Amino acid sequence: MLMRTDPFREFDRLAQQVFGQSAQGTWSRPTAMPMDAYREGDRFVVQFDLPGVDPGAIDVDVEHNVLTVKAERRPSHPTGEQVEVHVSERPLGVFSRQLFLGDTLDTEHVDAQYDSGVLTLRIPVAEHAKPRKITVASADSPRQINA
Repeated sequence: MLMRTDPFREFDRLAQQVFGQSAQGTWSRPTAMPMDAYREGDRFVVQFDLPGVDPGAIDVDVEHNVLTVKAERRPSHPTGEQVEVHVSERPLGVFSRQLFLGDTLDTEHVDAQYDSGVLTLRIPVAEHAKPRKITVASADSPRQINA
């Protein structure tokens, strides 16, 4: 139902460790965000960790079964010549993640909620993909077969 679309994520993570590059993202090179995905009854639930992100800085788009989530975390401290930052370990910048959604999901009815730093998307299973019973008529008596 869901396919990961970032085959080079581990390579990028290793390169950052080896070359000491910053873990901060920019619009040209966003940082990936951690997620969980699971099925709950007739819907898929995807949760993204986005602590400290303003809800207005989160974009969720679906186009041709590709779900894209982008978010930006800006510094919470004031900036300027009077500010001297001693420690800055929390990642800032742009975070992005794309998922390919299967044809069995209803991308027209995605529900998004942001609570306590977690973005939760609920994607229902499309009606045509749900199991259904088909009545088979015979000369003797009708009976039901699972399809």
